[in-house]
Amino acid sequence: MKKLYGILFCAAIATGAWFLGNLFSLIGAPVFAILIGMVLHYIIKDTSLLKYGITFSTKKVLQLAVILLGFGLTIQTVVKVGISAFPIIITTILGALLCAYICAKCLRIPTKIATLIGVGTSICGGSAIAATAPVIKAEDEEVAQAISVIFLFNILAVFIFPQIGEWLGFSNDGFALFAGTAVNDTSSVTAVASLWDISHDTGTRVLDYATVVKLTRTLAIIPITLGLAIYHNKTQQTKTNHRLSQLFPKFIIYFVCASLLTSVLTSLPLSFDVQVMIKSIFSYLKEASKFFIVMAMAGIGFNTNVIHLIKTGKSSLLLGLLCWISVSVLSIIMQSLFQLF
Repeated sequence: MKKLYGILFCAAIATGAWFLGNLFSLIGAPVFAILIGMVLHYIIKDTSLLKYGITFSTKKVLQLAVILLGFGLTIQTVVKVGISAFPIIITTILGALLCAYICAKCLRIPTKIATLIGVGTSICGGSAIAATAPVIKAEDEEVAQAISVIFLFNILAVFIFPQIGEWLGFSNDGFALFAGTAVNDTSSVTAVASLWDISHDTGTRVLDYATVVKLTRTLAIIPITLGLAIYHNKTQQTKTNHRLSQLFPKFIIYFVCASLLTSVLTSLPLSFDVQVMIKSIFSYLKEASKFFIVMAMAGIGFNTNVIHLIKTGKSSLLLGLLCWISVSVLSIIMQSLFQLF
C-alpha cells in the first residue's frame, strides 16, 4: 500500500508530461516528466508517503517499460533496411561507444554517466538509456543527466542536420540514412526527416526510410545491454561460477523474448483479422511502454537535485558533444565510402 501513493504520483506527472509531449513533440514527454519532477522536488517537502512508490517506478516500472519495448522490434525490420545500412549502423554505434570510453578516461567522467551518454547517442536516446540504467545500476541523477544531454543535441540536430544535408548534397535516401544513423532519439529522427520531406516535396519517403533505419539501429539494445550485464557482473563479483539470472537481468531476457515473439507472430500466415488484432495489441503495448518510461522519468526527475546536476554537468555536455560529432562524421564518411549519398 505504501507504494501506491508514489506510483500514482508518478502516473499523474506522466499524464501531464504526455499531454505536453504531444503538444511539443520535439521536446518529448520524458523530458517534460523529468523537468516537472525536478520542480516538484523543491516544492514537496515531506516525501515519506511517496518515496517507496517513486523508487518502485524508477526501478520496476522502468524495467517493465523496457520489456514492452521488445514488442516494437522485429527481426524483419532489419531485413527491410537492406545490407547497405548495416556497415554504417555498426560503425556509428562502435564509434560513439569508443568515443565515450576514451573521453570518459580523459575527462575523468564517471563510468556510468559516460556509458549512458554513449549508448544514448549511439543507439536510440532515452530508450537505450532506460534499458541500460538498471543493468549498470545507475543512480537517478546519472540517468537524468544523460537524458538532458541527449535532449540538447536532439534539439540541435533538428535545426542543423537539414542544412548539413543540403550543404553536402545528399540524395533523399542518403539523407534518410544520415538522419537514421546520426540523430539520437526516434522523435528527433522523425522531425528531421519530416523537415526534409517538406522542403523537398517528397511525401513521406525520407521519413519512412529514416524510421526503418532508426528502428534497426534500436535492435542494438539487445547485444549492448547483454554485454554490459556480463561486464558489470564480472566487475562487481569475484566468483567465477554464475547462474544465467546473475549474468543476464531477467527483464533483458524478457525483452529479447518479446522481440522474438513479435517477429514470429508478425510473420505467420494468419488471417487478415487476426493480423490486425495482433498489430493492434502490439501497438497498445508499445504505447504502454512509452508511458511507463515517462512515469519512470518523473520519479527520476523528482529524485534529482538540479543544482548539483548543473554544477557537475559541464563535462557530460562536452562528452555528449564529442559523441554526437563522432556519430555524425562517421555516418557521412561511411556513406561517402559506399557512395550512398
